[in-house]
Amino acid sequence: MTDMPTFEERMARAKFRSWHRGTREADYMIGGFFDRYSSNWGEAELQWFEALLEEDDVDIMAWALKTQDVPEKFAGPQIDAMMKLDYVDIPR
Repeated sequence: MTDMPTFEERMARAKFRSWHRGTREADYMIGGFFDRYSSNWGEAELQWFEALLEEDDVDIMAWALKTQDVPEKFAGPQIDAMMKLDYVDIPR
């Protein structure tokens, strides 16, 4: 029987996965979103984000940029916050 990861362990994994997407643009968008909003997340928000991380970067970015419709399972306040893009801080 394996132990289920704690909320803190899942958050740490989500942070790592959000900042290691494979492209710099996706890292800034998804990682920046995690850094801005995750401190206020509970179980439901973390589950939403974990499911989002399973999606392709191009789709996540298209939803955030409003160039594709957001699937119903991701619709709601979290994707609305992601669409603001005010959390993207690109280092120079």
